[in-house]
Amino acid sequence: MKFNLNTVQEDIKNILVSEKKNYNSDSLKTIFSLIDLTTLKPTDNKAVIEDMCKKVNNLQNHYADMPQVAAICVYPSMVEEVRSRLKIDNVNIASVSAGFPASQTFISIKVAETELAVEKGADEIDIVISLGKYLEGDFDFVSSEIKIIKDSMRNAHLKVILESGLMPSLDDVYKASVIAMNAGGDFIKTSTGKENPPATLEAIYVMSKAIKEHYEKTGVKIGLKPAGGISTSKEVFEYYSVVKSILGEEWLNNKLFRIGASRLANDLIKEISTIEGTEIRQDYF
Repeated sequence: MKFNLNTVQEDIKNILVSEKKNYNSDSLKTIFSLIDLTTLKPTDNKAVIEDMCKKVNNLQNHYADMPQVAAICVYPSMVEEVRSRLKIDNVNIASVSAGFPASQTFISIKVAETELAVEKGADEIDIVISLGKYLEGDFDFVSSEIKIIKDSMRNAHLKVILESGLMPSLDDVYKASVIAMNAGGDFIKTSTGKENPPATLEAIYVMSKAIKEHYEKTGVKIGLKPAGGISTSKEVFEYYSVVKSILGEEWLNNKLFRIGASRLANDLIKEISTIEGTEIRQDYF
């Protein structure tokens, strides 16, 4: 499968025009339920995690009409803290791992970090492909490493980050998607949020096409996660629209679709209030 940038952008433009009519509070609430509420800062500590967990635990006491987020995503050292404080059963714990965000360390360290994160309570692991090896053309190394990490994770789910903004072309985004899926990734994810550009609609378009093709060939549904730089309701609705158009309604749930975000949740709450004509809610997260 080959991709022409102009053609991809034209297709995206048509999708967004078609889906504009579906921008409403129901769609935005669905999007809210897809969020991996994320904190990945050098300043993260027990107090930060306690505050985040408290807000997730109490969300529906404040906003009974809002769904829960899908997961809390943190560094491995914070997983145990989340596990001890999170009281909502249907909110997962995700941990970055394997030398995040650069992935420039030894496979033995990547495996050890992943195993420890799962042991401490992570339900999901987000790793970055060895982008340097990919750019060298060593695709076997990239695939083998993903398989080794996947095999170390017990029953946890694996999200494989492509760092799509650093890929030379959309064809490379597609190729990396195929490698990640075939190697055992349960999700493919655009970016770490640490590089520019982060998530793009073009990358999500290509990744959605790769997932659709994989499903048609194998019958296996792979999840998709745009992440990095998505902070407003209108922006995220565009990603939602592209995924919906290519993969269909059956992907619009948090088993198959996640959105990595730290600032987005507050904007969604405010936008839903505006659309529904209720009192404008202040920042909660």
